[in-house]
Amino acid sequence: MRIQSPSSIKIYKQCPRKYYYTYIEELERPSNIHQVRGRIAHSVLEKFFDINAEKIELKDFETQLKIIIQKLLLEEWTKNKEELNTLKLSEKEQIHYFEDTMMMLLKWTEQFCQKIKQKKGSFQERFTKLTPIREQLYESESYKARGYIDAIEKDENGTIRIMDYKTNGKIDINDHILQLSIYALLYYEKHKKLPEYVGIYFLRKGEEIIEVNMDMLEKAKEEIRKIHENTKTNNKKDYPKKPGPLCKWSTGQCEFYDICKPFEKED
Repeated sequence: MRIQSPSSIKIYKQCPRKYYYTYIEELERPSNIHQVRGRIAHSVLEKFFDINAEKIELKDFETQLKIIIQKLLLEEWTKNKEELNTLKLSEKEQIHYFEDTMMMLLKWTEQFCQKIKQKKGSFQERFTKLTPIREQLYESESYKARGYIDAIEKDENGTIRIMDYKTNGKIDINDHILQLSIYALLYYEKHKKLPEYVGIYFLRKGEEIIEVNMDMLEKAKEEIRKIHENTKTNNKKDYPKKPGPLCKWSTGQCEFYDICKPFEKED
């Protein structure tokens, strides 16, 4: 039985044939700018919390944090320059995506600064209170599922929030309920405690959270059960095509479009 994840389940629900190409044939998937810059932004936010908070004072912490986030982005962007160059973007396009990513990270930093202001104590004390557990892998042997959680936040009252970072343009938490419910299920199984909230840091907009309930966990279990049931076989014909707008659009196409030929009938 394959280990499933929120992303593998999402791909299956989008298109069973895409799942087949990705997880059974394991065809190579070319990078695109949205994946690369999303990974860069995640790395910046993970490393942001590794800074030496002792060197920052409350009087000018906002300026300092904005300088730090910009330096981190420049470092990560430079580190990924070789891969970025393979995407065949023009210099103008690369600059656009760099500046766009910078804008999102500065927006997140401004919101983080507001949280710092609401805490008490020295800057270091406030920063420590707001530092999440980052990039944690949760695996379940019983559900045969796993997922990487971007940030687990715990406040002074012990309230737990499981948060994920998103750089994409579509801002609707309802698109991510299943992913967040699976995270809550994995967290609950490991810690025997239900997280109070799950949510998304939409880097273009801000955070959105929802309260966790047991119904969410039951729905997550059912979705995991269904995908295990539907992915037992390695036969391509058991993974039907799902022709639609996600196959080809005005600015691009599915990475498997040419091999799949989604709008052609199969024998």
